[in-house]
Amino acid sequence: SCASRWVIDEPSARMRQCATATKWRFSLRLPAADVSVKVQQEDFDPGAEISALRKNNPKVGAVASFIGVVRDMNEGASVADMTLEHYPGMTEKALEDIEAQAKSRWNIFDTRIIHRIGTLKPTDQIVMVAVSSAHRGEAFAACEFIMDYLKTAAPFWKKESTPHGARWVDARVSDDAAMARWKTGDK
Repeated sequence: SCASRWVIDEPSARMRQCATATKWRFSLRLPAADVSVKVQQEDFDPGAEISALRKNNPKVGAVASFIGVVRDMNEGASVADMTLEHYPGMTEKALEDIEAQAKSRWNIFDTRIIHRIGTLKPTDQIVMVAVSSAHRGEAFAACEFIMDYLKTAAPFWKKESTPHGARWVDARVSDDAAMARWKTGDK
């Protein structure tokens, strides 16, 4: 069945059909102020997102953030654009699970995880992770943890357009190593 297809070697028309067929099961929408995880085509305003994250909370002493952007080069080839695909519903659930793990490990107040999909050009923003906490150490660690897990455990697929044609981007060994350190209990 479509819902049981978590691991997919390569995004395909079949994967997109499954995602479309199952999308309605996962399309719960929360009011904008309560949304901590967003997967969207639209660009985002980091300043506005961080402001919403703080919500005038006087207990917040630190906000750590990471913003990822599309590069114009990867693996020795120029990149004209990058297309990001995801598995609707499953992707949001994976991001919510990563967020819950971070909240259980560190004393943090809130998070914002935004990941774009669709076709993006070099210098376009792809992802933002922001974490609020009373202290910087907790915020930095949780932000890094979320980003490391997002890179390896969230069902996104990237295809780059290069002078040699389109190519799917493989997971990096360095991303797996970054995630592995969290599994050994390192903070």
